[in-house]
Amino acid sequence: MMELKDKKILVVGLGKSGLASAIFLRKHGAQVTVSDVRSVEALANDLPALLDVGVMVEAGGHGLLTFRRQDWIVVSPGVPLDTPELAQARGFGTPVIGELELASRFLRGKILAITGSNGKTTTTALCGEIFRAAGRPTQVGGNIGLPVISLVSQSTDDGWNVLEVSSFQLETIVEFHPNIAVILNITPDHLDRHGSMQNYVAAKERIFANQTAEDFSVLNAESVESQPMAARTKARAFWFSARRPVRQGSFVDRDAIVWRASEQSAAEPVLPASEIPLKGEHNIENVLAAVCSAKLAGISNDVIRKAVAAFRAVEHRLEFVARLGGVEFYNDSKATNVDATMKAIASFPGGIHLILGGKDKNSDYTLLAPLLKERVRAVYTIGAAAEKIEGQIGGIVELVRCQTLERAVDQAASQAKSGEIVLLAPACSSFDQFENYEHRGQCFKQYVLARQGVEAWQNVSA
Repeated sequence: MMELKDKKILVVGLGKSGLASAIFLRKHGAQVTVSDVRSVEALANDLPALLDVGVMVEAGGHGLLTFRRQDWIVVSPGVPLDTPELAQARGFGTPVIGELELASRFLRGKILAITGSNGKTTTTALCGEIFRAAGRPTQVGGNIGLPVISLVSQSTDDGWNVLEVSSFQLETIVEFHPNIAVILNITPDHLDRHGSMQNYVAAKERIFANQTAEDFSVLNAESVESQPMAARTKARAFWFSARRPVRQGSFVDRDAIVWRASEQSAAEPVLPASEIPLKGEHNIENVLAAVCSAKLAGISNDVIRKAVAAFRAVEHRLEFVARLGGVEFYNDSKATNVDATMKAIASFPGGIHLILGGKDKNSDYTLLAPLLKERVRAVYTIGAAAEKIEGQIGGIVELVRCQTLERAVDQAASQAKSGEIVLLAPACSSFDQFENYEHRGQCFKQYVLARQGVEAWQNVSA
């Protein structure tokens, strides 16, 4: 564990994890300062909790002297590591870590860590349900729900910490050591932050950095990055695939999800694929990864089968919202990159009215073209990326510029016919118009359900 008492520690960025880190550090005796570029007014909701425990707050920008007077710096995931003040601090030899690394120094019990470009939240939530169903003391957090630092106080030596971890969090690990580490997939994402696909892949692979021969790595057999990663990790590599058998791990055999413990073992059925309650082939992969993780943790097939069958889609991930006039509305606000949007479109046979846009992440929207031609009736663009999206997919499908999400819902609902789909799968981050993807998804649902009220009123009036 780190020695915190009387240490001078700076927390950079007052997001959810920054707030939790600052309060944790202060309660353990550190002298804590928080620095954020946002104004005092923007931070008003969080300031009382910090000031009440004696945390000093620097708002409206970062002061160079603030960064020079620290024993440690804890950086929030949303703060780029090339921020000049952080670069200078590292130059002076000040250790810079993230909230995930900080928490891992104090977290008790075993860790199942899950990363990937898409599917992290669904797989993490499903693993949490399976482990709980098996009677294992289980906490779920990280990039989903609670910050990891908030799990420390309730962690136990015999428990499991099931964590969704992002590339931003993995950039700043030093000793973080998962017993089971999963990489679901790697497709272009966050290139505006990482600069290149090579850097992005390297950040993801850090999840294996501190594993030993006693640990397990779980990889997607269909991912081109997986084989070289498996060759580099010290952990025992297991695989999952929705398309072919694997040497050891989980795969689909006819209509069954099966498990093979080793190359010498026979495959054993775990559950029928038809019992998976989630849409899309990508969710079959998510289930396979969860099955592999659960089997490595020693959980029985019967427990896994029942937990998978009882599982429901996580909020904002292909979440069914309502059926109005025969038109179904789906919220996939978590589809914040092109690959996630492609998976969302592929989950439906056609008749899709697709809402795209938000803050661009240096993405290539031309990759959507084949699916747009095959399954999408019209695209409704919103946000800062609208012009780029329209420039890259213009002429492929009808385009309707809506600027705002509310207008997009209205336009799509008015054009969609009975039996068709209105799908929010924006392929962009939400930060141009919303606080986060959850806020965007909640607004989408509000706009849809408001139309439900209008429709009900119209039916009564008629």
